[in-house]
Amino acid sequence: MENTENKDLQQNESVTVYPSLNSKNGGIAFSLNVAAFLVMSLVAAIIILLGHIDSKSDVYVYINYLASPVALTVCCTVFLKVAKIPYKAVFPVKCKPKYYVIALLLIFGLLFAVSPINVYVVKLFELCGYVPRETSSYYPDLSGAKIIPAFLVMAVLPALVEEFLFRGVLLNCCERSMGSIPAVFTVGFCFALFHGSPEQTVYQFIVGCAFAFLAIKSGSILPSILMHFVNNGLLVIFAACNLFDAEGNLIISQTANIVLIVLAVVALISGLAWLFIDKKPFKKGVKFGVAKFYIFAAAGISVLSLMWILSLVGCN
Repeated sequence: MENTENKDLQQNESVTVYPSLNSKNGGIAFSLNVAAFLVMSLVAAIIILLGHIDSKSDVYVYINYLASPVALTVCCTVFLKVAKIPYKAVFPVKCKPKYYVIALLLIFGLLFAVSPINVYVVKLFELCGYVPRETSSYYPDLSGAKIIPAFLVMAVLPALVEEFLFRGVLLNCCERSMGSIPAVFTVGFCFALFHGSPEQTVYQFIVGCAFAFLAIKSGSILPSILMHFVNNGLLVIFAACNLFDAEGNLIISQTANIVLIVLAVVALISGLAWLFIDKKPFKKGVKFGVAKFYIFAAAGISVLSLMWILSLVGCN
């Protein structure tokens, strides 16, 4: 009984120390970041237009990739300063080493056992007339030393900046008001929607939830950063080694694929089981905690939903 009271007291103290960490501000932060992303995307488009930059050039790819991390970094930094929230409140780093092992198990399982779901999602959308982008259009030239800037922009930056927003600012704001479980699904939903990729939406939702779940259990943002980095980094390496076909599937033998999937399933189940037996309790939400987030995030969600639909019907 005494231990339970102490945990409740610690939770209440964390809310009192940082009252700005609430679902209302989480919703505001999300909408502001969406607005910042749109503005930076417009700036990128103007630079491309005025610079007469070829849409097939590496410069074009890099400018588009950099729009998001620049916008999110600036917006999140300004938001924290205005809301008087210290970085340590949304960027906790201390955790037990076991969570890094769990992170590697989870991302291996997600990448090789869950990501194939994208193929079936694409086939479903194709029935509605959707035309997916070729995998090669996502990447700049990855030959030789050119893989280094690609690795930094496509693996390192997203792992740091996107985790800063989603598992940092949003998760910490949402969890304290709506509770741990609703926060996991909310952050997963926002993460998938923000990427605006119809063919990867289901996978990104699952990944976003897994990242958030691990961040809550570990009490640190670093394991999810590791997962994000490994996911993106491996994709860049595979692309550099020409291991993807036109549909984005790994070019490996059927036997190797079966073995890889089996190992991935085992890794995923092991990682999730390890997390579920973790004794760290989930936080409980407060009244209207969920509603407040979606009210103030409605602007950002509406804009991204429209962009997602336009992308689906081929207007991207």
